[in-house]
Amino acid sequence: MIILIKLILAHFVGDFLLQPKSWVTEKENNKVKSFKLYIHILIHGLLVSLVLWDIHYWLLALLVMLSHGIIDTIKLYAQKESNKTHWFFIDQAFHIISILVMWFLFFKPEINLNALVDDEKIWVYAIALLFITVVSAIVMRELMSSWSIALNDNDEESLKNAGKYIGMLERLFVFVFVLTGKWEGIGFLLAAKSVFRFGDLKDSKDRKLTEYILIGTFLSFGIAIAVGMLVLKLIENV
Repeated sequence: MIILIKLILAHFVGDFLLQPKSWVTEKENNKVKSFKLYIHILIHGLLVSLVLWDIHYWLLALLVMLSHGIIDTIKLYAQKESNKTHWFFIDQAFHIISILVMWFLFFKPEINLNALVDDEKIWVYAIALLFITVVSAIVMRELMSSWSIALNDNDEESLKNAGKYIGMLERLFVFVFVLTGKWEGIGFLLAAKSVFRFGDLKDSKDRKLTEYILIGTFLSFGIAIAVGMLVLKLIENV
């Protein structure tokens, strides 16, 4: 497993730490004609050789360079201004997958998938994460639908789906804080959110908006805390 961690570390260092924004821009403008693209690919091979520190893995370093170059080239020609974010994640996903494949082929690690599937804790965590992200978002939407209708319409539109994703992240943070016993983190998160929302509430002078935000916040935190405590209880009994 330490080999896989080293390979992923090499990837992150090469793709983020040792790749300036100017290189990214030049690659996007010149694509395969960009000299920086080939330097970037070479850096990834050198990093693999450095973290493994074994000349016998020269072929692995070469294959990492080759796969990285192919994936980056596909991204450069496929991405547009409108889908750069999507291609960023697609690009990173393929890089990680290629690293996993090469790690498996070269080092042939023993992976007991049956033991992983049969582990009750994995299923508990999977259900909890699904609930506090997707399921709870729908539940909260339904619970708060009657209050949201009462809000006055205004011309200042919010970011699309911003509230949904803020709520997901909020509940994920609270869930992690509960599992790790960092209850003070929940207080800090609640205080930080209050500071950000204070200006909106003060400027709006709208009692209904204040009540709506408070209800939503307490519902969101309450769901995450309850799920976190339930998971802790279930884990104790597994």
